[in-house]
Amino acid sequence: MSDELLNLLMEVGKALVILVAVIGAGAFMSFIERRLLGLWQDRHGPNRVGPFGLLQLAADMIKMFFKEDWIPPFADRRLFVLAPIIAFTAFILAFAVVPVTPTWGVADLNVGLLYILAIAGMAVYAVLFAGWSSNNKYSLLGSLRASAQTLSYEVFLGLSLMGIVIQTGSFNLRDIVEAQAGLWNIVPQFLGFITFLFAGVAVTHRHPFDQPEAEQELADGYHIEYAGMKWGLFFVGEYIGIVLISSLIVTLFFGGWHGPWLPPILWFALKTACFIVFFILLRASLPRPRFDQVMAFGWKVCLPLTLLNMLVTGALVLVNA
Repeated sequence: MSDELLNLLMEVGKALVILVAVIGAGAFMSFIERRLLGLWQDRHGPNRVGPFGLLQLAADMIKMFFKEDWIPPFADRRLFVLAPIIAFTAFILAFAVVPVTPTWGVADLNVGLLYILAIAGMAVYAVLFAGWSSNNKYSLLGSLRASAQTLSYEVFLGLSLMGIVIQTGSFNLRDIVEAQAGLWNIVPQFLGFITFLFAGVAVTHRHPFDQPEAEQELADGYHIEYAGMKWGLFFVGEYIGIVLISSLIVTLFFGGWHGPWLPPILWFALKTACFIVFFILLRASLPRPRFDQVMAFGWKVCLPLTLLNMLVTGALVLVNA
């Protein structure tokens, strides 16, 4: 076997391992979230199926696989089926350029940051297609609200990272991680981190920014007509989005795989797990604001913070040049 073929097989193997790990983490987060919410809210959580409730995920999967996968007769069938597929795959594709260790990663692109922003933006189409194709007034209104929120906060998601790009001089995520060997970006880019964190929560439609799909808001929002595996793709896709945003926070602001004593993969996994738990803690502790307050917070607070961060970072780079 030639060296080129062997290297190709090794890269494909690494990509498959990362893919399985991301999907597995996204699926298992359903169990983790309910257990942690039960702990913080002084209740049991799932603890009946298997030891410590560990087989609850398997029970959920069986229910999802065998639940009736119904398509409303008044729906646009092609878009109705396409929407959950986009929701599930968009964040997985975005994970392709995230460097897990110095040698592990699916793709090493010079425009990796732009690639992530572009691919993650495709999730908006899943929301729009789901709301429109369902031919349901509540679903359509929920999709419009979700699209407005996602598009607005994706603006801040991108602008909050421009300070890192100015400071590092590269859109390559591996270069950004290597530049944090001496000092993590959380220190010089704290304003960018705060804005990115808010925008990440809003883009993934997580509490407290989950108004477009909350149970008490617009009859469960844009996926009201979905059931079975199609609803499951939306469900798991949201958790994969949390894994992606958490890994991006670690990569861009907390040094990626850098850390003493432990292997790089463990540092990356531990840091990512901390922010995944933080996402769950937000759901357990914060009230849900009104939708107009969410939009006003984005344009009146997040936008000035991102612009201020860009101006200060640019000025410091020019002074030190």
